[in-house]
Amino acid sequence: MAAPEPLSPVGGVGEEAPDEDEDEVEAEDPERPAGASGARSCGGSGGGSSGAGAGGCGGPGAALTRRAVTLRVLLKDAQLEPGAGVLSIYYLGKKFVGDLQPDGRIVWQETGQVFNSPSAWATHCKKLVNPAKKSGCGWASVKYKGQKLDKYKAAWLRRHQLHVPAAAADESPASEGEEEELLMEEEEEEVLAGASAEDKSRRPPAKGTSEPAHPEATPPGKRMENKIRVPVRYCMLGSRDSARNPHTLVEVTSFAAINKFQPFNVAISSNVLFLLDFHSHLTRSEVVGYLGGRWDINSQMLTVLRAFPCRSRLGDADTAAMEEEIYQSLLLRGLSLVGWYHSHPHIPALPSLQDIDVQMDYQLRLQGSSNGFQPCLALLCSPYYSGNPGPESKISPFWVMPPPEQRPSDYGIPMDVEMAYVQDSFLTNDILHEMMLLVEFYKGAPDLVRFQESWNQEHTYLDKLKISLASRMPKDQGLCHVLEQVYSILKQGS
Repeated sequence: MAAPEPLSPVGGVGEEAPDEDEDEVEAEDPERPAGASGARSCGGSGGGSSGAGAGGCGGPGAALTRRAVTLRVLLKDAQLEPGAGVLSIYYLGKKFVGDLQPDGRIVWQETGQVFNSPSAWATHCKKLVNPAKKSGCGWASVKYKGQKLDKYKAAWLRRHQLHVPAAAADESPASEGEEEELLMEEEEEEVLAGASAEDKSRRPPAKGTSEPAHPEATPPGKRMENKIRVPVRYCMLGSRDSARNPHTLVEVTSFAAINKFQPFNVAISSNVLFLLDFHSHLTRSEVVGYLGGRWDINSQMLTVLRAFPCRSRLGDADTAAMEEEIYQSLLLRGLSLVGWYHSHPHIPALPSLQDIDVQMDYQLRLQGSSNGFQPCLALLCSPYYSGNPGPESKISPFWVMPPPEQRPSDYGIPMDVEMAYVQDSFLTNDILHEMMLLVEFYKGAPDLVRFQESWNQEHTYLDKLKISLASRMPKDQGLCHVLEQVYSILKQGS
């Protein structure tokens, strides 16, 4: 189900990322002669860029370092031409477009921000999509008219370092700083994979862990919820495979396990969990809804204040009216769209491969044109999974970390999110009204839970619902008589 269009992005203009490589420092001073960088690198003074290649700096045969090559040097030497929209970055499904100025600076078209170097721009843009990103490998990431900038750098070196073979000039298109960053990314990929190739070869895949059975394989009369869905570890997934069942469940990974910090804090209202738990209990089918709240960029705190259930079914052709209603409710309350929820009625509260892809898409869409990172939270509720420790539903938050850059087509990594629970003072009239609308919507449906029937030897389904909601009740329980009316309608209606 598609999310409604996000509200205006939260947060002000982000600070410009610092230059991470020395090879681009010259661009900070538009009045500095282009050849001065070559003088600095070899200890001489002055000297034009073309003359340096012939040994005019530091003696015959002295080679210019890669750090001497900047955008302004390439512009001076007519390797590049300034222009609007000639620079671009494509990162994890999101495209950024920039203008190249005559002085070698970059203007990001989306916001008008000015960056002194490809690395500064690439770092800033990539961190918007993936806040865990430390730097941008600018020359290897930014394209000029569709061609990577490192190719232009290599071509310039071939022209001006005549003693260096062409193959050698192409060997390392990245600067020293970028090479180090690329190595760090490769190491990060290995950590995220969770095991070396040798470890994988020693670990035989357990039967039934790679894919659950397809729905078509269920014997007639067997209910879907009785099937065993064994989750897999992310490191066992490998590359994306179109033949893999999209409903395969995946274990979440803790940030501590990959030596990272959670990039944002979360506080969630008890009323949010109360309403989504109630919604999830009503039907044997999956439900979906959205989360409203606020994002404080200064404290990096995401506060989830309101749940907005979708009174529609997964797969419905026309959900636009429902989503427009939710969008208007967000606006009226001064809230932003901050996430979504859905249920796994009879299986673990773990994301499927399909859920991971949907969440990654939501994260990118919610980011929109925001100048600073804005998170999107996903909640999974499992009310009737037999593996839950008791009657209380399991509600699990998750967020998706993009796959390593070297394997952009892989699945994102589902990360466990820690949340602070805030108990509300009372149930609002909005919550009670929404509960009645949900009861009315599902009344008479074939997949409505029969609340008068036994859930186990000790409790009916209605008992189970009450016990689960009790842990999410507000401090003031003065409206319990209203809830009893709701429960009575449920019992009669099912």
